[in-house]
Amino acid sequence: MVQQSGYRFSQKIMLDQLGHVMKHVRVKLALAALCAVAAGLALGDAALAASADNGKTAFVKHGCWQCHGFEGQGSVATSGGMVIADTPLPFEAFKAYVRNPAGAMPPFHAEILSDSDLADIYAYLESRPKPQPAKDIPLLNNLSTK
Repeated sequence: MVQQSGYRFSQKIMLDQLGHVMKHVRVKLALAALCAVAAGLALGDAALAASADNGKTAFVKHGCWQCHGFEGQGSVATSGGMVIADTPLPFEAFKAYVRNPAGAMPPFHAEILSDSDLADIYAYLESRPKPQPAKDIPLLNNLSTK
């Protein structure tokens, strides 16, 4: 019984210490997130100053269209259907992914694709019109009623 009681006591101490450590981790994560948002706001202005017209040219020149389609609509065959037009990613996250992607996409380092060109591509993708909801496309509505 004494050993079991000691075990519970040391378990409580460990849980208290873990809670203390987790509190510090949460604070540091919150600070990191705040810094990332501040950096995104500061650097996001560069993305806002970018040119969608130049971005379309760079998108074609660097071959992005080959997997993502000319409108950034994606392809089931080449990009797993990944739609990159009107991306919810902030510019810095988009840039980080393009520089060090996962999967089959090749990395586009700054020597190949400048930060300026990348900001232009982001502006181009953000400028693409949003697709219509399926309910607003008559042909799709006709198919669903048959």
